[in-house]
Amino acid sequence: MDSKSIIQQIENKQFKPLYLLQGEEPYYIDMISKALVDNVLEEHERDFNQTVLYGKDADVLAIISEAKGYPMMAERRLVVIREAQDLKDIDKLESYCADPNPTTVFVLAYKYKKLDARKKLTKELAKNGLVYISDKIKEYKLIDWINDYLKTTEYAITPKAASLLADFLGNDLSKITNELDKLALLLQKGTTINEIHIEENIGISKDYNVFELVNAITIRDVPKAMKIVSYFEHNPKSGPLVMIIPSIFTLFARLMRIHFLPNKSNDAVAQALKVHPFATRDLLQATKIYPPKKISSNIAILHDYDLKSKGVNNATFSPSDLMKEMIFKLMH
Repeated sequence: MDSKSIIQQIENKQFKPLYLLQGEEPYYIDMISKALVDNVLEEHERDFNQTVLYGKDADVLAIISEAKGYPMMAERRLVVIREAQDLKDIDKLESYCADPNPTTVFVLAYKYKKLDARKKLTKELAKNGLVYISDKIKEYKLIDWINDYLKTTEYAITPKAASLLADFLGNDLSKITNELDKLALLLQKGTTINEIHIEENIGISKDYNVFELVNAITIRDVPKAMKIVSYFEHNPKSGPLVMIIPSIFTLFARLMRIHFLPNKSNDAVAQALKVHPFATRDLLQATKIYPPKKISSNIAILHDYDLKSKGVNNATFSPSDLMKEMIFKLMH
């Protein structure tokens, strides 16, 4: 069951006695937890019937005692364990989960990892409640995810602006939604968010960023690439070498794959590489600029400068010097 279906059930007052919300992506765990806090109890019932504890500070026996308690002037109780991954002796919850109190909604918010599916605790949670796994969204799906998120609002976004957000913030959904929500406070409803809005309100330069650097390399625009590198030299946080190298590697890995695809149509390339169709035209053009032999050489260059950026065989060059030299070699 996906997060939307779970939240819809919760809003319809259809509750499970046990919830295990686990996985690497905390965004959906927080969403479902919030839905439970908002819907299990009425506001006037919470003082006596709602308990929220943090795993690091909680005691398992005290948790079980809370969960076994009966509601006061309400139909049910709510017990939420946040950061449950830090809870010591979590396996001792097994006996409670095997026979949960039907008047308690018990929630384990287990972030950044998963409980071992082979454990009896996990099996009892699945048998008597609901287990939801929140996986990290794949980077190639981020632009579509941003568009889908904005469909629930009265805003839209241009492909370039969505790419800027995805490249700069990565697949941290909480950061992305926080920035989009900030923009919603600043911009009129119905606005299509563009790269200028991103630059003026979030601080990601529309012209000098990793996305534009990769584009410049893609079309072998040396002057533009060097301007961006110069900007990074004076604004190190905007383009750290450790963030730039993986992005450029992704470019050349994609180009190498395109060279050996039997079908090089836009749709076939987009499907094979799992990229947005608007990106395929430039990639196809880039295969004419970078033949397989040059791509292999560039991947070796990236590996070499990745090591140098970490201090291997490099005692004197600064990150900006390494970046200038690396970009020059990649494009010549």
